[in-house]
Formats: sequence, C-alpha cells, structure tokens
Amino acid sequence: MLRITTENRRGKLFLSVEGSLSGPRVATLEQCWRELSATSPRPKFCINLCGVSFIDNAGKVLLKEIYRQGAELLAEGCLNQAIVTEIIGPGRKSETRDSKDKVNDPSKGSPFIFYVIFFSLLLVPTFAGAQTKNPALPANAPTDTLKLSLEQSVALAIKQNPTQQIAVLNAAQSVQDKNISRADLLPQANFEVADSANRENVKAQFGGKLPPGFPFPGHIGPYQIFSAGSTFGSNIFDFTLWKRYQAARSNVNASKADSLSTREQVILLVVSQYIGTLRAVANVEASRSRVDLAQALYDQAADLQKEGVGTGIDTLRANVELQNEKQRLIEAENDREASLFGLSKLLNLDPRQKIELADSLSFFDTPQPDVEASIEDALTARQEWKAIEAQEKSAKLEKQASQYQRLPSLRFDGNWAYYGSNSSSGIPTYQYQVSANMPLFTGGRIRAEIVKADLELQKIDQQKADLRNQIALDVKTALLNLESARNEVQVANLGVELAKEEVDQARDRFKAGVANNIEVISAQDSLSRANDNQIAALYRSNQARADFARAVGQMEKTYAK
Repeated sequence: MLRITTENRRGKLFLSVEGSLSGPRVATLEQCWRELSATSPRPKFCINLCGVSFIDNAGKVLLKEIYRQGAELLAEGCLNQAIVTEIIGPGRKSETRDSKDKVNDPSKGSPFIFYVIFFSLLLVPTFAGAQTKNPALPANAPTDTLKLSLEQSVALAIKQNPTQQIAVLNAAQSVQDKNISRADLLPQANFEVADSANRENVKAQFGGKLPPGFPFPGHIGPYQIFSAGSTFGSNIFDFTLWKRYQAARSNVNASKADSLSTREQVILLVVSQYIGTLRAVANVEASRSRVDLAQALYDQAADLQKEGVGTGIDTLRANVELQNEKQRLIEAENDREASLFGLSKLLNLDPRQKIELADSLSFFDTPQPDVEASIEDALTARQEWKAIEAQEKSAKLEKQASQYQRLPSLRFDGNWAYYGSNSSSGIPTYQYQVSANMPLFTGGRIRAEIVKADLELQKIDQQKADLRNQIALDVKTALLNLESARNEVQVANLGVELAKEEVDQARDRFKAGVANNIEVISAQDSLSRANDNQIAALYRSNQARADFARAVGQMEKTYAK
C-alpha cells in the first residue's frame, strides 16, 4: 500500500510518502502532486521518501519529473539515497532532515546524524577524483595525500604492482626462448682470422723412427700460416627442429595467457582491498555517528536526572554505552588505517605516501546472469583456460618433435678462406658439403622422450579437467553470492529503518518517564547491528560483483575502463 500525507513547514509543502512506490501507486502519487500543483499560488514542494521501501522504474521517472519541476527530494537509506543521487546527478546535494528538528520533535525522524554522514558514503562512485601527486614518488618523504578512485587504483596496480611486472617479464622471456629455437632453423655464419707460426716433429709422425734414407731432418719449420675467412651452415630439412620451434611459439601464447591471468588476479586483489577499505571507512563513519548518538542520549539522561525525573542508574547505563561506542570507534579507525596500508602495498606506493579513497560504498543492482551462459563465457574468456590449451598444444608438438628424430635430416655446410704462408702470398680456398644424417640406434633415448611427452599430455588432460570444474565452481559460487548479496542489501535496508524507529520510540518512552533507558540501550544495540549489517551487505554485494567478473574473465573490462 502507499500512504501520502501533507504538511506545511518552513514555507514548503512536504509530501511524506510511505510504502512501496511501484505499479499503480505511482499514479496515485502523481495525481496527488498534480492536484496540489494546480493550487494558486503554486507551493514549493519537498518530497519525503524516508518511509519508502521500494521504488520501481516508473517511480524513478515520476520523481525525476517532480525534481525537474523544482521540487526537493528527501531520502534516507542506501537504496533511496542512491536513486535520489541518480536523479539529481552526482556532485549535487539532496535535501536531508535537520538533526536539530529531530531532537526537538520525535515525529520528524531520527535524533542522530548517522544517516547524514552515511549518505555521503552511499553516493554513486564518480571516479572523478584526480591524483594530487604523481605516483612516481621522489626519494624524499611525500607531503601530499594521494586521493585514489577505484579505477585509478586498478590502473596503478597494472602499471607498478611487482607480481604483475614479474608476470610481464616472464612472458618476455618466453619470447626470447622462441627466438632461440628459431635460430636453429636459420643459416649460421662465422668469420675468423688466424696467423700462426708452426714447427712439426716429423720423427713423431713416424712413430719415433724415420725411414731409412729419409731426405729431411727430424722436424719441419718453423713456418707461418695465415688464414682469413668464414664458415657457414644451415639446416635444409629437419622436422625435429621445426616442431620444437612451433612448441616454443605455443609456449609464448601460454606465457602471455599466464601473464594476463596474473593481471586479472592482481586487479581482483586491488578491487577486493579497495572495497574492504571502503567498508572500513564506512564503519568509522558509522561508529562516529553512534558515538554522537550515545553522547546525545547520555546528555539527555543527565538532564533528566538533574530535573529529578531520571535516576542515577539511567545516567550510568548511558555513560557505559557511550564508552563502549568510543572503544568501537577506536577499533574501526585502526582497521581503516591497516586496510589503507594493505592497499598501498598492492599499488607498490612509497610507504610514506598517505592515501585516501575518492569513491564510496554503493549498491549496483545488476540482472542475474544465466549460469550455463556464464560458464560458456568463462571458458571463452578466462586466461587460465587459454594458457592450458596453449600448453596442451605445445606438449603435442614436443611429442611430434621426439617422433621426428627417427627421420633423416639434411644439412649444408661450407667455408671460404684466404689461406697462405703469409698475408701477401695466400690464395682463396673453399669447401662446400651437403650431409644427410639418420639415427640408427640411440640407446632408447627417442622412445623415452616419446613416452615422457605422452605422460606430460596425460598430466595436462587432468589439469584441464580440474580447471574446467574449477571455473564452473567459480561461476556458480559467484552467481549464488551475487543473488544472496542482493537480497541481503534489501533486508539490511529494512532492518536499519526498523532499528531507527525502535530508537525513536524507546527514546520517547524514556523521555515521557514510561520506561527506563534499558530500552534505549537495547535499541542502540539493535541500531548498531543494523548499521553493521547494512555496511556488510553492501560490501558483500560489491565483492560478489567483483568475484563474478573474475569468474567470467572480465575483471579488466569491468574495473579498468
């Protein structure tokens, strides 16, 4: 159902909407608004959406038209605030409830400022924050704070994360391994210059005894030999070398796929750390707002005690709750700083560089993808799958290379030289030859290499089956978490609204003297849990979205625009 009430306040006509703004209820709100707009003089409207539990697309269109006609939109809760932000545009402020009015008049809403602060945490990310300092930091200690959006953090990680850079270097090494294999197929040539002085023992050549009547002395020389020329050669026909070169090319593809897989994993780590830090920041802001609320309730209990209405135990309980909330704030601030340090390490920033986040924790309502289609997309896009397919192809080529060793190979070799007793008396000499080689007996080496290649293929088949199941598991788990997180956000939003109402009613009862502040303390605890649940639900929603992008191999496409 939909309930609409009107109230003139501070020169404005407030339309308070409660219930679900969807379906035929949208027309009810539109009719009420147009009837009031037709009055003379035309009033200035403020649409209070704090009691709305759901807004469909038709409701969004109507609210956008009402806003365009000059009305102000007032909203609480992450979903409604996100919708209002979408309508009025990022960077522009919507109307919020006045906290002072809420203290004096319980009917006007919550008596604390948590939702005003939390509103800023739920704005749609603009990704417009600019870095205040070049990431390439100087040796001296940085003085400026580096403000990073999620997109900028991902870009920095791709550029300078050590794990990512090592993966890129490994891929570059595989390219050089391929070039080394290719060199065996190409002609080789060497140039050499030699000038030597020689003396030979003729007697030693004849076994230590010269033939009778040998006309020469027992030695020859010394004499000089000069040589300058080149040697060259090339494989004409060798299937083994060709297959090994093809295997090296497949290894290049596998290494590149591994590098891209590492890139996706690094992006996931950065996104997860960034989202976790957003959660820590939201926890700090929520803790601060609860400290403010606890302080206000303590002050109220102390005032009532001074007036003789309250008791000392009520003031003591309120003070205990205030100290508990202060302790939670200290813990939340510590968690936030530790999370920022972790993000800085992933981005490989200077440890002395201070950073802060430019985005906020928000909810992205996306359609639930189909499981089977998502698994097919993952098998097409996941770099791990491409890498193992390239490894399988390389292993098959290595097996063929081992088998082709039994075939004959054909090779051409030659040399040309300027040869003589010195550099001025030499003549050109040369030698050219074509040789064929075919192994006859290798001691079982070829057979062992073939068996080894078969075993490698079997191992890859097992890894491929395991990876296929892992990808399917990743996709199914991510989709399950995505649907669960979407429902959690809706329940958490409702829980915050109910907890807020419980605090209002408990405070009214305590102020009227109907009950002590045990009910107020209990309501505070309920609100604290509801706030934590809402922040946790938003975090799980964003993390589930990131996990799904990783499962289908779309991390960089989703987060590195």
